[in-house]
Amino acid sequence: MNTKPSFHGPMALIASFALIACGGGAPVEETAATPANAPGGGQSTVQDDQSQKNVVGVAVASPDHTTLVAAVKAAELVDALSNAGPFTVYAPTNAAFAALPAGTVEGLLKPEKKEALQDILQYHVALGVLKPEQLRDGQRMGMVNGGNVTFHVKDGKLMINDANVIATVPCSNGLVCVIDKVLLPQ
Repeated sequence: MNTKPSFHGPMALIASFALIACGGGAPVEETAATPANAPGGGQSTVQDDQSQKNVVGVAVASPDHTTLVAAVKAAELVDALSNAGPFTVYAPTNAAFAALPAGTVEGLLKPEKKEALQDILQYHVALGVLKPEQLRDGQRMGMVNGGNVTFHVKDGKLMINDANVIATVPCSNGLVCVIDKVLLPQ
């Protein structure tokens, strides 16, 4: 009498399904990202067209903030500002950058000025979401670069140092407050 199991009939069919379900069938081409084929880059490289834009996405989408976007890229702060935050970013318009002395922006965009540019840009970022209606006249706040700003509220209008807050845009990782002047650390 043969005591070895036989894989004929229904048992063979069940064994075949089990083998295929467990991945023991024909080789399958791997398409998942592995260290060898994973894309490079940080948080800014994540593609998401469904969610609300983050602070960088809002700036990139604004035709009035192309200088700010160029500065953020030159300072290598895109990934940092694409992270979870939350951040409040005081975003100077192109006109605000144009009001700086001639050659200032061009000089700051040079690689050898990266640290100075980072300092200035980080002076425009606060940790947390600072809604204008929560801020009081004379309130001081620490910024990411370690400097302090002073908020002013007059006739319901908010200013940060001497810049007017002209609009706010909620973002997935905080708030963008559009301002009409570039803030310079003291």
